Amino acid sequence: MKTVKIYDTTLRDGNQAKGLSFSLEDKLAVSRKLDEFGVDYIEGGWPNPTSPLDVEYFQRAARMEWKHARIAAFGSTCRPKANPREDLILKHLVEAKTPVITIFGKSWDLHVTEVLRTTLEENLRMIRDSVAYLKDNCQEVVYDAEHFFDGYAANPEYALKSLEAARDGGADVIVLCDTNGGMLPWNVEEVAKLIQAHLKRPIGIHAHNDTGTGVANSLAAVRAGAVQVQGTINGYGERCGNANLTVIIPALQLKMGHQVVTESQLKNLRALSLSVSEIANLSDDIRQPFVGEAAFAHKGGAHIDGVMKIARSFEHIDPSLVGNARDFIVSNQSGSSLVWDKLKAIQPDLDRRSPEVAAVLADVKQKEDEGYHFEIADASFQLLARRKLDLWKDRFEFLGFRSIEERRENGEVTSEFTIKLKVGDEVEHTAAEGNGPVDAMNAATWKALRRFFPSLQHIEVIDYKVRVLDNNKGTGAKVRVWIRFHDKSLPEQEPWGTLGVSTNIIEASWLALLDGINYKLLQG
Repeated sequence: MKTVKIYDTTLRDGNQAKGLSFSLEDKLAVSRKLDEFGVDYIEGGWPNPTSPLDVEYFQRAARMEWKHARIAAFGSTCRPKANPREDLILKHLVEAKTPVITIFGKSWDLHVTEVLRTTLEENLRMIRDSVAYLKDNCQEVVYDAEHFFDGYAANPEYALKSLEAARDGGADVIVLCDTNGGMLPWNVEEVAKLIQAHLKRPIGIHAHNDTGTGVANSLAAVRAGAVQVQGTINGYGERCGNANLTVIIPALQLKMGHQVVTESQLKNLRALSLSVSEIANLSDDIRQPFVGEAAFAHKGGAHIDGVMKIARSFEHIDPSLVGNARDFIVSNQSGSSLVWDKLKAIQPDLDRRSPEVAAVLADVKQKEDEGYHFEIADASFQLLARRKLDLWKDRFEFLGFRSIEERRENGEVTSEFTIKLKVGDEVEHTAAEGNGPVDAMNAATWKALRRFFPSLQHIEVIDYKVRVLDNNKGTGAKVRVWIRFHDKSLPEQEPWGTLGVSTNIIEASWLALLDGINYKLLQG
């Protein structure tokens, strides 16, 4: 039985990070990744008419099948002097029909009197009655005690009363929030121990990273008895970010003995980190603990010698436990075990010492050096591997394309893409216009192929992102294009992602598009 549960708030709190804005499809894609990885809760957002994207997210989420996670809607207590049954905030939370509802309330008397502009007693009533009302209308209520640690420092008696109000209302878990992110681990552990003993109710921790101790504060709270840890993937969040779950999860499991996910799920941690950063269209942090590209990179001669003799002499864990790989920078040999695991799934009887395996590994290394990340585009890896193992032959031959951009006298800009393909003995030569060159390419390609391959009729591109890989080269920089596809006729089927890398954005887009089409044809 789990002793600590992971509550992910990437889609809500993480979405408040500067430079990050998830679309609806982004949020659904991240949710699938989180569910597959094994987090216990996914906080989807705040459902209210001023945020139609979140409202639609919960509508879509209600129709989806979740393997592990419970979806949570987020909001606040009712307004001062409001009856919870008539309060619009709580009404919209109930209408989201999620199994879990999380609300925050005020623990700091400063916020009660100066921000809410109400009385201390009324605030306690708002917390207690809101929790009780929601408890009657969903399976589980999580209460986030906003600014709790600051409130406790200023007025411990009142801060405790606010938690007691949530407890008396029936909250299943009471979460202590370091909303301003100013606490240090020993502060958090000492206070959390007192609260846990006093409340005799499950407590959680929600830490921000403004002092750089968000992870340490979360782990300290667990030491004090917290059974729920809230955070975000890659530490995304407002200001300096939230507590980073890609550090917290392996620390809990590998260092503190709490099994929060299965061993096989933990091996997908790096892939999860990269996937979320790609969906967010943010550069991944290569020096991030556990999952960063450089987390197990060795460059110094003495270090490399030590690792080659006995790995734990210079590594605190086996990198494969979190889906990462050792990298000897001078020899540029890394990732063979990860590739081998994937190849075994494709062809179980394959000999690890076979030349085919060596050829796949060499190709993967070359592609990674060019800027590919196969962890976020398994469809591209599947095609590369199957081609090398002679398990897949492309069903059509690419003969050429031409992209035309024209600005006419009236100021209108048009994009036209012409493509020539060969399917069997037949050559298809067609063109299409679109909203920009990539859109025209997409239209022309589907137009050319759908009459030959009926299985492509319902495929659509649901996400398209471009990442500049070497900013210092200006407009001549290499770019990575990531495309996600979905089959509308098979809503239960997971979307698939592909990559293309080139100094030419049209070519990079073309490579990713072709892989997406071929992967669908591979599936049948």
